[in-house]
Amino acid sequence: FPVTIAHRAICNHMLWMQQTFNFQENDKVLQKTPFSFDASVWEFYAPLLTGGQLILAEKNGHKDISYLLKLIVEQQITIVQFVPSLLEILLEHGGIQNCKSLKHIFCGGEALSVGLKRSVLDKLNVKLHNLYGPTEACIDATYWNCNSENEQQTLPEIVPIGRPIANTQTYILDTHLQPVPIGVPGELYIGGIVTGK
Repeated sequence: FPVTIAHRAICNHMLWMQQTFNFQENDKVLQKTPFSFDASVWEFYAPLLTGGQLILAEKNGHKDISYLLKLIVEQQITIVQFVPSLLEILLEHGGIQNCKSLKHIFCGGEALSVGLKRSVLDKLNVKLHNLYGPTEACIDATYWNCNSENEQQTLPEIVPIGRPIANTQTYILDTHLQPVPIGVPGELYIGGIVTGK
């Protein structure tokens, strides 16, 4: 089913990204996510809102590891996003350490393992961010800074999804829609501008 989201939700998301990550006019964002995925939207808007450069990958370029690594190096890409499984393949392929221009790597769409996080930060001097959000919540609802946040977490093998983005609320509720204590399992509920409601 299609998901309808108000324009103010994407406006909120882009303002949050700009204020939180301080993209600059000299940044180069690699647009490689297929248009059918909500995460492609911020790849387009982030550089356009800051006067940076938008570098478009060739059609199906997101499937070619060698091509992606070469493009990042040749175009001096500073901002990129990957699903963790693709990032892991890039690391296994070899050569990611040559992508020295990268300043920010954003992960989302899948759980990010602590092992993968450590591998990335061992190979690159980069800020690594874990993003989480269902499509119904306008791309991202929460984020976690993998570089400086506290390592303590419930599942030691998985990086946390973090805290809500600007103008967003998240709650862990039980079957009676009551908040659960810290450490008790429940369902994640998301509200605020991010939902467009």
